Amino acid sequence: MGVESIPRTLLPLKIIATGTALPPKCVESSVLDRQLNKPNGYVEKRSGIIHRFHASNDASQAELAAAAIEDALVRHNVASDSIDLLISASAIAIQALPFSAAHILKVAKLPAGMASFDINTSCVSFISALQVAAGLLNSGVYQRIAIVSADIASRGIDWNDEESSLIFGDGAACVIVERGDGQSGILSYLMETYPEGSELCEIRAGGTRRNPRAGINDSDFLFRMQGKKLFRQASALIESFLSRLLFAGGVSLAQINTVVPHQASHLSLEHMRKRLGVKPEALIDIYRYRGNQVAASIPSALHEAAINGRLNRGQRVMLIGTAAGLTLGGMVLVS
Repeated sequence: MGVESIPRTLLPLKIIATGTALPPKCVESSVLDRQLNKPNGYVEKRSGIIHRFHASNDASQAELAAAAIEDALVRHNVASDSIDLLISASAIAIQALPFSAAHILKVAKLPAGMASFDINTSCVSFISALQVAAGLLNSGVYQRIAIVSADIASRGIDWNDEESSLIFGDGAACVIVERGDGQSGILSYLMETYPEGSELCEIRAGGTRRNPRAGINDSDFLFRMQGKKLFRQASALIESFLSRLLFAGGVSLAQINTVVPHQASHLSLEHMRKRLGVKPEALIDIYRYRGNQVAASIPSALHEAAINGRLNRGQRVMLIGTAAGLTLGGMVLVS
């Protein structure tokens, strides 16, 4: 049975605004060459990044998130008091308690007392949040929802680990959604977790597993990644995952107008082009100028698609990525 013969129900959802925010410090790969005592061009060749942005050690993650929200509101002339739910969809918490959305709401230009909560599925948190938002909007509980992803990955970099230290950048992105008229929405959503890979990408501290009473080292606060093993596991899973995501949406890859992937690494994006067969003109690639922004990567790339006319009415857009866990997340939208 062909995918076109399978009836699909569109879950209504309309993106009405997008925005981003970046820290002021732009870090060229040539600067890291000198910092790490490497020959000229080494970091760019190894990481695939021309520059990325790093926050200062005292910068506020909540304020970075609030700046992305403000950019979305102002850019699209959306009234702040029209938002009735804030979802923080970040991989890295501001602190263990309270939840990050409360910190963001405290500094954002949004009404005090509004509903807020966090969703965290690491680098694919935004995809999870978009699905939850669609369900809430269609239940009638909320009318307009702001989803913001903000991560300061640079604060957890272990500069002794060359494999992971070169690829991360900081940033935030906000997407504002409402139910819309039912002509746009979600065709399919898929999330899968393979916990045998849970130790391949982690920050051990920040919860009950590693703390002063359970035992903790300074290195537990830093990001750890077994990159080669992680890439092998993700690569072995992603092709069949993509097939299931597309089948659930009743579409083929050729019918997807725009692909918005997690900007994990230059290798992962090249895998998208070569192994998965994503056409270069369909792929949104901001990695060379942002690096891996963790959960902020996908909504930042979605914003890039929006401002470049890649979210035109009626077009099919696919969000896809892999994350710590090991988790795979994907969504097919009609814009």
